[in-house]
Amino acid sequence: MLKEERHRRILELLRNEGRVVASELPRRIDVSGHTVRRDLAELAAEGHLQRVHGGAVARSPVAGTYASRERQQVAGKAAVARAAVTLLQPDAIAIVDGGTTALALVEAIPLDHRGTVITHSPLVAAALAARPGVEVVIAGGTLDARAMVAVGAQTIRAYAAVTADVCFLGVWSVSAATGISSRYHEEAEVRRVMVERADTVVALASADKLNTVAPFQSAPATAITHLATESAATVPDEPLRPLRELGIEIVRPPR
Repeated sequence: MLKEERHRRILELLRNEGRVVASELPRRIDVSGHTVRRDLAELAAEGHLQRVHGGAVARSPVAGTYASRERQQVAGKAAVARAAVTLLQPDAIAIVDGGTTALALVEAIPLDHRGTVITHSPLVAAALAARPGVEVVIAGGTLDARAMVAVGAQTIRAYAAVTADVCFLGVWSVSAATGISSRYHEEAEVRRVMVERADTVVALASADKLNTVAPFQSAPATAITHLATESAATVPDEPLRPLRELGIEIVRPPR
């Protein structure tokens, strides 16, 4: 098997299974252990994967700035939002994360919805102004312009005082092996508290965020109760199997 074919096969396994185990790859792609180690090192250097103990996971392809992310996966985020909004009950107290997928979720909330939303995103708060039945509580702090959310000790204290029905969590990356992770440390720390403040935790994950890893972990995958994603035509069942085996309910957009 040529190097390019091996690399494609390794990346295909990552997409489908969430991670690859270095000790199993020689048998699965019929090469030596030395070749596998070299291939993993090359793919890591090219930014395609992240080496972890015993193997590798795919790196998140999500852009670093909010402005760049607005142009990524627009249709996918809208599909995720349609799935997630089915879990928002009337009169619920909901935590809504920041980010472009969270903003798509707000746009999917019916105009006549009544309830309370706590958010640390000024953009989410402003968008909710169009829904007069929604009381908006802003968790303040220091604005991180890269993510367009408040971060820091003040934000964490605000969320620590909340008891919500549901938390809609924007994620950079999610996998059964590495959990929920983010690109920025302070954003990850805020999410660490958010997942503790609601019984129902819904991860908002378009196809590009599944089975990938970002630098800073917020929580293990078991902190999620539901994962809202795209239709089966875009995200087949097999890549979701490791998450489903953890007891996470997969939610797809209505047909």
